[in-house]
Amino acid sequence: MIQTPERKQIKNIDFNIDLAQSFGIYRNNAEYSLLDYASSVNISCGFHAGDPMTIKNALLKAKEKNVVVGAHIGFDDIQGFGYRPVALSEDELEALVIYQVGALMSFAKTYKMEIEHVRPHGAMYKQAAEDFQFAKTIAKAIQKCSQWLVYYGASGDVTASVGEEINIPVAHEVHLEKNYNSDGTIDFNQKDIDNIFYSINRLKTLLATSQIDNLAGGKTCVIADTIHFSNKVANAQALIKQSKEIITPVPVNYKNACLSGWVE
Repeated sequence: MIQTPERKQIKNIDFNIDLAQSFGIYRNNAEYSLLDYASSVNISCGFHAGDPMTIKNALLKAKEKNVVVGAHIGFDDIQGFGYRPVALSEDELEALVIYQVGALMSFAKTYKMEIEHVRPHGAMYKQAAEDFQFAKTIAKAIQKCSQWLVYYGASGDVTASVGEEINIPVAHEVHLEKNYNSDGTIDFNQKDIDNIFYSINRLKTLLATSQIDNLAGGKTCVIADTIHFSNKVANAQALIKQSKEIITPVPVNYKNACLSGWVE
C-alpha cells in the first residue's frame, strides 16, 4: 500500500548537497561552502561532472566532515552538465546507472567508506520524477549494485510506487526553492524561488505540518525524508545554515551509516 501523505510534524530530516561537480580545469569550489551544514552528500560519478581527482577529494572531504556519502548519477553529457534529456533503452539506462554507482562504490572502498544512497541529477532527475517506468529502471539498477542503497527521488507517487513495487528503500526529496503543483509534484517549467525569507518560512511550515505551498495558492501534504540544497541558489550557504539552526539534520540511512563506523 502506497503511503498517503498526511499532515504531521516532522522530527527528523536529512539535508543533502551535491559535490564533485567539476571537471578538469572547470572548478566548482562553492559547493564545499555547504558541507558543514549537510548530513549527506551526493558525489558526481564522472558522466555529467566529476573527474577522478575531484571525486577523490570530495570523498576525503566528506569523510573528514563525517558526512554520509551517496552517488550522484546523470546522463553521459559533460558538455551539457547533464541538463539535456537523452533517449536510452532500458538496458542502456541500467548499464549507465550500474557503471556510475559501481565506480563510486569501488572508489569509496579504497578509503574504507561505503556509499549509502543514489540520487539522479538534472534531466535524469526530472524524467525520474515524472516517468514511473524510467524511475523503476534506475531503482532496479541501483538494487543490483546493493540491496540496501537508498534511492533518492522527488517526493510523490512515482517514488512511492517505485519503492513499493521493487522493494527498494526510498527517500522522498523536497526542495525549498522549487514550485509545486497542487498534487505535490514539481513544476519544472517554473523559475526557482530565490528568496531566503520565503524558503525558511516554507521549511518551518514543512516541519510543523508536512505541507508545502503550491502554485494554486493552497498547501499540499508531502512526504519529506530529505531536503536538497542547491549551490546554484543565491545565498545558498546562508539558506542551509539558517535551516540547520531550525533543525539538526539526520541522514536517511542513519542505522547503516552508523554501522559503517565513520558516522557518529
